[in-house]
Order: sequence, then structure tokens, then C-alpha cells
Amino acid sequence: MLSALRNLACLTAAASLAFAPAANACTSFLIKTKDGDPIYGRTMEFGIPLKSEIVVVPRGYAYEAATKSGQGGWTWKAKYAATGMNVLDTPFIVDGMNEKGLTGGTLYFPGYAGYVPADEADAAKAMGPWQFLSWVLTNFATTDEVKAALANVQLADFPLPFKVGDITSLPLHYTLHDTNGNSIVIEPVDGKLKVYDNPLGVMTNSPGFDWHLTNLRNYVKLSPFNVPPLKIDGETIASFGQGSGMLGVPGDPTPPSRFIRVLGLAISSEVQPDTDSGVRMAEHIVNNFDIPAGFVREGQGVNEITEWSTVADMTGKRYYFKTEDFQALREVDLNDFDLDAKEMIAIPIDQTYEIPKLKAPKAKDSASLRQ
Repeated sequence: MLSALRNLACLTAAASLAFAPAANACTSFLIKTKDGDPIYGRTMEFGIPLKSEIVVVPRGYAYEAATKSGQGGWTWKAKYAATGMNVLDTPFIVDGMNEKGLTGGTLYFPGYAGYVPADEADAAKAMGPWQFLSWVLTNFATTDEVKAALANVQLADFPLPFKVGDITSLPLHYTLHDTNGNSIVIEPVDGKLKVYDNPLGVMTNSPGFDWHLTNLRNYVKLSPFNVPPLKIDGETIASFGQGSGMLGVPGDPTPPSRFIRVLGLAISSEVQPDTDSGVRMAEHIVNNFDIPAGFVREGQGVNEITEWSTVADMTGKRYYFKTEDFQALREVDLNDFDLDAKEMIAIPIDQTYEIPKLKAPKAKDSASLRQ
């Protein structure tokens, strides 16, 4: 992007799974600290309650791949423990991180996702698209390992094992990042898995990732630095105020516009000295993509909202989240759990911490403050 921004440190990078046509506004990115530690962030938008929970998947946990009949799929056991968000009481992670720091999300990809037809699927390696991120996070430590293993898996257009309105197929694509700073995008198109290295670290929704890269050519003059005044025949014409270098950044919630905006924020944000401050910076970026109820609508009475947002300290194995109803970040530290436990743990995300109400100072206190 953006020739002036290329002179800054280009921060590589940061699931969203959506179950209704309205779910089309998820945004992800990656930033890095001064020491190169990656921090991932994303938002999850949807038009109906996803009833997500934080899940902790232990090593050895058994998954079964979906099939056309709904029975008898191939199985795998988790090589690595992982944590992240599920949806609708399923064991499948739609956004998360594993014990090796591999992190990623599932995002909606309408109009472009194309899976292997169910009748043509190879029963020995096919799975449902909603299962793919769980397979990745429980089996691999780096993006290179994922790329090398993709020939061994198919994403098939199998029937959904859960009911969500009239939806019969989920158009999805995937973003992945590792602690080496590598990022990839995986998109199922015409029954094949296309893989893109992603040095920009950001992703939104449709069109395909290659289209978004081409669209960046429309924004090559954007810069975090203010534009100098224009001089014409002795007249000096200055901008109205701060931010003139970013004049033209699209502000609408469409996927192409969000791609440009999140990239501008991610690669122009000040590099933070440590992961704690990096998490806070990622939270600031996430906040720019929060969708309140009513701003994006799919017909009458259906609002797409930001149900939850996540931030991951991939090096420290700390996964943070906040919800529409409670905007304070809460932490799940993967190091706090028994990663060899026998069962998956599900943690409700509607828990909140009580915040004291602000109280006006007493009259004498106010007087003393004025002295």
C-alpha cells in the first residue's frame, strides 16, 4: 500500500465464521512490537446471536470430519492444544490460537467460495469448511507447515450439522499467522485451495485476496504525514486540520473499504515496546471497526453488529476478547490450563467485571481541588 507508508515498518500480519447472509463485515490484521512479537486482532460481525463461548481444546482431543451422510467421517486428534471462539455450542473454533502461537480466523467469503461438491468428495480427506480452522490449529505450528499439508485435505460442500435459518452452505476463507511473522490467506475457489502469502497481514471479506491487492493501487498516495500547503501564484492553501495525508481513506463498512482502512491503521500505528502495549494498540485498531446495531442492515429488523472482537498476544499465548455488551478486554491465558486435560473446556463470554460507578466529589473535596 501507499508509497509513503512503505517507508514505515511494514507490519505483517489478524474468525470469523458467519452463518447468515448478513454476516459480511469481519476485519482482521496483524501488528508487531519493537522486538518483532506479533499481535493479532479481529472483529466478528453477524446478524443473529452466535452464542459464542471461549473453548480450550486439550492435546489429544478427537475430532471427526463431516460427511455427506453426516456419519462416519475420518478423525484426527489434536497434536497441539488451542483456545478461541466457537459458535452455537459446537466444538469448532472460528477464531483462535494454539500453544505454538499459530493464530487465525475464519471470515465470510460470499460469492467467491467454491468447494468440492459433496458427491465428488474424497471420504479419506474431505471435511466441512466450518471445521478447517480447528484442523489447522490443532495440527500445525507454522504457516509453512499448513501450506505443506493442504494437499491432504479437501473442503467439501457437506450439509451443515446445525440449523441456522435457511443457510445450507457457508462461504468461507481463512487468515493465518505464526510467531515467525509469516501470514497467509487460504481461499477455496472452484474446489481448490488457493494460498497467498500475505506480507500486509490484513484481510476482510469478498472479493478474493488478489483483488484486494490490486485495489491498493488506487491508494498509493496516502500517508500518515500531513500534506504540505499548496502554493499557487503566491497564495498558500493549507488543509483544514490534521490528517490531510489520509484524505481519501474510505470510511464505509464494505469489505474493500475496510481492507484499505485497516491496512492504513496497522502499518502506520506506532511500534510498541512490548506485548502489553501492543495489545492495547491492537485494541485501538479494533475499535475503528466496531459496528453498532442499526448501522448495517439486511432487510427489516436484521442488524449486523460486532458481536465480539479478539486480540491475541501470539508469543505470550494470551487471548483477549470483548463483547458488544461489555467492552473491556478480558484475558484467557493458555498457560493457565492443563493442556493434557481429558475434556474440552467451554467458558461463557457474557461474564463481566463490576466497574465502580463514578461519583461526584463532595463539596469540601471540590473546594480543596480548587486551591
